Amino acid sequence: MLRTRPLASLLCAALIAFSGLGLAHADELQAGLEEPSLFARYTNNAQDLILKGLELIGIKYRRGGTDPDNGLDCSGFVQVVFKDAIGMLLPRTAREQSEVGAVIDVQELKAGDLVFFNTMRRAFSHVGIYLGDNRFMHAPRAGAEIRIEDMRQSYWVNRYNGARRLLAR
Repeated sequence: MLRTRPLASLLCAALIAFSGLGLAHADELQAGLEEPSLFARYTNNAQDLILKGLELIGIKYRRGGTDPDNGLDCSGFVQVVFKDAIGMLLPRTAREQSEVGAVIDVQELKAGDLVFFNTMRRAFSHVGIYLGDNRFMHAPRAGAEIRIEDMRQSYWVNRYNGARRLLAR
């Protein structure tokens, strides 16, 4: 059973506060019962993805894993986050997930985008969720736990394959 992770909650609050994903502007709040703008919906979806992903920090990696209670692999992690946070069903493997959404350049990355890496001598063999500020969360490998890493580390720079945007702007 999933436990509450106080550190994840603290990280989440800090991430939202420092990443610009915080509260809507005053004029958006005054809109009242009007339907939220596309920007507001995106921001809420990105926030929901990040919050869900942070809840899963610390869960053990499990090859082929699709259930947080038993462990997750990288694409299983992404699947669970998108399904539970925004109801979006994604394909099972990192390779299949790389074929969904719009191709975006590294300079265009926004929170909630998928980032892909060649970690198994084949393109798009690893996937994570971009958080902003060159950081992403992912399920790295056997013996490790879901965590946040910096994409500027040479390991990730040398293996970066590209990114996909699934959330509408």
